[in-house]
Amino acid sequence: MAGETDLALLIKGMTPILNKGDYIFATVKDISAIDRNDTICEFNEEEGVSVIIEKRKADELRLDYTFISTWITLKIHSSLDAIGLIALVSKVLAKNHISCNVIAGYYHDHIFVAKKDAIRAINVLTDLSNNHKQDEKIM
Repeated sequence: MAGETDLALLIKGMTPILNKGDYIFATVKDISAIDRNDTICEFNEEEGVSVIIEKRKADELRLDYTFISTWITLKIHSSLDAIGLIALVSKVLAKNHISCNVIAGYYHDHIFVAKKDAIRAINVLTDLSNNHKQDEKIM
C-alpha cells in the first residue's frame, strides 16, 4: 500500500493524535539492558544508541534524560518520499515557538514536543489541517 504524496491531501488528512504518556530521549552504550518492546524508537549513533522510551520505564531503568516530551502521531499514511509535510509542520510549530523532534515511520510521521507544549501543538496542527489551502499557497 503506497502512502500519500500530495501535500494538500496530507495536510487535510493528517489528523494529529496525542498519544498517552510522557516520553524521553536517552543514550545508552549497551541496549541489551532494555527490553526492545519498551522502546518507541532506537537509533545507532557514534556516541551510543539513542532511544525514545516512556518516562516511567526510563525512570525504572535509571536512564539519564533532560527532556520530557509528548508524542503526537499524524494519522495519515504519508509516503516516505512525500515532499513538504514535515517542513510545513516544523515551520508552523516554530512560528508558535514550539520545538519538535520528528521521526518518520513507514505509515505515519511522529512528532515529539515538550510536555508543556502538547495541547498547544495539537491545536496548531489541527488548525493547520482544518485550514489547509492549495499546494502553492501552503509554503
